Amino acid sequence: MQALVIAAHGSHLSAGSATPTFDHADTIRESGAFDEVRECFWKEEPSFREVLRTVESDEVYVVPLFISEGYFTEQVIPRELRLEEWDVDQWDSDGTSATHTTVTATDTDQTVHYCGPVGTHDAMSDVIVQRADSVTGDRSVDDGEFGLAVVGHGTERNENSAKAIEYHADRIREQGRFGEVEALFMDEDPEVDDVTDYFSTEDVVVVPLFIADGYHTQEDIPEDMGLTDDYRKGWDTPTEVDGHRIWYSGAVGTEPLMADVVLERAADAGADVGDAIERVRRETSSAGPAAGD
Repeated sequence: MQALVIAAHGSHLSAGSATPTFDHADTIRESGAFDEVRECFWKEEPSFREVLRTVESDEVYVVPLFISEGYFTEQVIPRELRLEEWDVDQWDSDGTSATHTTVTATDTDQTVHYCGPVGTHDAMSDVIVQRADSVTGDRSVDDGEFGLAVVGHGTERNENSAKAIEYHADRIREQGRFGEVEALFMDEDPEVDDVTDYFSTEDVVVVPLFIADGYHTQEDIPEDMGLTDDYRKGWDTPTEVDGHRIWYSGAVGTEPLMADVVLERAADAGADVGDAIERVRRETSSAGPAAGD
């Protein structure tokens, strides 16, 4: 038997923070790729610490639903799962290239394939593009007339936070689907507050590389960009700002295609998922905008 555990942050303050995790878990559960699928959280129940004891399978694939390699993926999750054999050097990563390592959970004796975060997987670039396409409706982003801003939190405390954003911006730029592609940040330069300064295209799609919609994506970023002077009043899509039309998508993690990235992470670690990746990609690619958009 093989099980999948999706590890996410969760929130005590935002009731909808865990919704994308449950949605993607349900999609994967319905695919039949795993005998068991479990969700666990840092700030909600079930917790990281207890989740392995809810799993009957001897072989477990753990996929962190996080954007970057850093404190949570390198320290918190392995510690809480009691992966005492774990060492970050086992990932042999430059900050965006972690794949997986296999260790034994100390107290349950399960074989755990601990995967890199979804946010640095190559397939995340496809999710960002689909997210951009879904918010523009009938207007395709493939004509080169749209600019794309991939937005991250950014922090001087962890350089990998910015690396993940820049990595996907570079990959999407190379595809040539957008007229311009820029990586922007909330807490470091170049800042999303000045989004229109970085684009000559009239239309700009802004996709925040966050797992769930919350304070940053629904309050900070819309106000910082000038979409609204009060997030509680909402904003139009698109909104004209400084002569540009800004198409704001909300968190990329709410895009249904994210379930495909989770599956691909597990498959890269050796999980037998059959044709689930192809089926989930096909189904979620035609699912349209995520609920609540």
